[in-house]
Amino acid sequence: MVTVAVTGHMDLADEAAGVVRTALHELLVGLRGDALVGRSCLARGADVLFAEEILALGGRLAVIIPSRDYREAVVEPTHLVTFDALCEAADEVVIMPYEHAGRAAYEAANVRLLQGADRLLAVWDGSAPTGRGGGTADTVAAARSAGLTVDVVWPSGARRSGV
Repeated sequence: MVTVAVTGHMDLADEAAGVVRTALHELLVGLRGDALVGRSCLARGADVLFAEEILALGGRLAVIIPSRDYREAVVEPTHLVTFDALCEAADEVVIMPYEHAGRAAYEAANVRLLQGADRLLAVWDGSAPTGRGGGTADTVAAARSAGLTVDVVWPSGARRSGV
């Protein structure tokens, strides 16, 4: 069994989704082996593309929700149907013991995301940490410090919206 955690940009440009999805698929097919488990916090963008590919490949999805109010407070209305469907399809949904979404909840969720993972898949343009904690660069740094293999996915044609 291979357990792969994901981190990545939420603000992927709409036109980048296809190339990112293809790159995720190609990497995950190579890791699939006997059993594939994907861990995701289901943020829009990279996390969702990853979760959908895990399920499409017959893998098991483990979801980590940063706080009790995350769905109501953070998930945008246009993302609710997808978020709910992926939670329903998951083999495991862990809700972190935080009442409210915020830096502490995101950082704790990312620690949980990496615990027991064999590798981290990062849909990441290489940008520096923002200083807010819990972001893609922070998670990559934590994974590398823990000795996890980090696969960076940023194919030609990937870009962030507004960047």
